[in-house]
Amino acid sequence: MRQSRWLGALFLLPGSLILAALFVIPMALVVVYSFGTINIVGLPQVGFTTVNYHDVFEPFYVPTLVRTVEYAGLTTIICIALGYPLAYFATRFAGRWDKFIIAAIILTWVVDYLVRIYAWAAILDANGFVNTVLVDVGIGRQELIPSTTAVIAGLVYGYLPLTILPIYASLGDLDSELIDAGKDLYGSPRQTFFHVTLPATASGVVGGALLTFFPSLGDFATAQFLGGPNQSMIGNLISQQFTGTGSIPFGSALTVVLLGGLFTGVALVTLLSRRGSRRAAGRLTRDVVEGTVGSA
Repeated sequence: MRQSRWLGALFLLPGSLILAALFVIPMALVVVYSFGTINIVGLPQVGFTTVNYHDVFEPFYVPTLVRTVEYAGLTTIICIALGYPLAYFATRFAGRWDKFIIAAIILTWVVDYLVRIYAWAAILDANGFVNTVLVDVGIGRQELIPSTTAVIAGLVYGYLPLTILPIYASLGDLDSELIDAGKDLYGSPRQTFFHVTLPATASGVVGGALLTFFPSLGDFATAQFLGGPNQSMIGNLISQQFTGTGSIPFGSALTVVLLGGLFTGVALVTLLSRRGSRRAAGRLTRDVVEGTVGSA
């Protein structure tokens, strides 16, 4: 037992050191700088002040925070609306082609994220493909960039695979006999879907929503290349503080607030999911007991 524990600790050591070097230590520095100030030449100084956190919630920055949540929420809803039918089709009707469909979705991640955003910018440009089609059909040239539509389209394109994969996995684990049982009980396709399929794959939907919503909150490249000042997100604001003429302590405070919101959201969703699973298990046990007693 002692040897196995030492061996397990030895295997965990390299990964733990890399995680500490690339995540824990930088995040600790960000937290320290978030309470600091800047000197006369704009460099961060370690100190203790809550001014940076107070500035995060100033009325000037609140619209950016609200816009970020709105964009991430809308992106998540659209991705689920598009991803669930695609994953369902691949699982239930594609047959031997289901792996090919999922592989094609994953292959989009082989291309660098910035390259994909540049491709969207070229497609939606004033002289791009979409405007060329609009001119040819007589609608006329439209200003597609910068716009909210372009930013949402870019976010959906970027994070749709993250939504599909957990849903596809949960649909793959779904016992087809449950669907057959729903049909045997004279349930219509719609009733079977909403009372059997969707509840049984809720974990995949929640997982896909989390993998889409939270990364969308911190995205900055999409809004930078497909949007303008009216479409800026909190990621753009953080980037400006660290790479421009902004304040690194203020950017650090923004980062801590963003990550704090992410961790809080994950904790709440996890807690609610556990409670929902317990309630579902309790209802299932009650129904079984009542059915057994009734039959007796």
